[in-house]
Amino acid sequence: MTEANRDDRERANCDIVVVDDGRAFALPDEVAVEEQLEIRLATPARTTQLAVTMRTPGNDRELAAGFLFSEGIVRSAGEIVRIDEGSEARNGSKISFVRVAVNVDPGETTSRLERHFFASSACGVCGKTDMEAVVLGKIVERRDGPRIDAAALYELPQRLAAAQGVFAATGGLHAAALFTPAGECLAVREDVGRHNALDKLIGWALLDGRIPLHEAIVMVSGRASFELVQKCSMAEAPVLCAVSAPSSMAVSFARRLGLTLVGFLRGRRFNVYAGAERIVTDED
Repeated sequence: MTEANRDDRERANCDIVVVDDGRAFALPDEVAVEEQLEIRLATPARTTQLAVTMRTPGNDRELAAGFLFSEGIVRSAGEIVRIDEGSEARNGSKISFVRVAVNVDPGETTSRLERHFFASSACGVCGKTDMEAVVLGKIVERRDGPRIDAAALYELPQRLAAAQGVFAATGGLHAAALFTPAGECLAVREDVGRHNALDKLIGWALLDGRIPLHEAIVMVSGRASFELVQKCSMAEAPVLCAVSAPSSMAVSFARRLGLTLVGFLRGRRFNVYAGAERIVTDED
């Protein structure tokens, strides 16, 4: 799929009325597309509807792979046999789905499926039954991961914004990006859901053979929730940077798992909420 075709799926034309200082006038506009996607898990024994998410179309295979990996259901790319995309009519509506066939013993897979998910564009953990089901993560050792110059972080928000083509047109998408310690952008994924954007990014890295992400910085366009910290820890990405604020649980979870968590990364200023020893400043 070309970049232009992908953008066509991610945004839609919309006629609007603008009210400016008491005057109203009609204008054409573009909005981010939000559509339902089912993620289905297929083993030799059965196919299970695992999750329903409201997402922006595009990179659906990556989204499914990243979701399964970050939730601990698939533990490596080698467990994935194939990923199929399709759609079907249901109650008069077209439903898109991604079916991931995995090479895992059905009994082991069942033990990994003790949770059932309904993921909306606002929250990826709705429907999880208890806190222990929510809290996943891998310890990222302090010795792992790069030492990063603070000056390299200053440039990340601008580089992320420059790569957000659909956001520039609609203003309605979150983004997650993967950077090298020197600030080189490796990949960017956009979605109406911040957790979906990160799952797409992790899915890309998984399918491209890049996980674990020991030498990487993850940058997100909005706030940092604990769920984003959890997903980074599953991919063993040692540094998570956010344009906006982290939540209290994101901070405590980052400290517990050994991640560096940076918030309010804007201009030449940022706050380090966990793992400050990875950041090199002028005083070092």
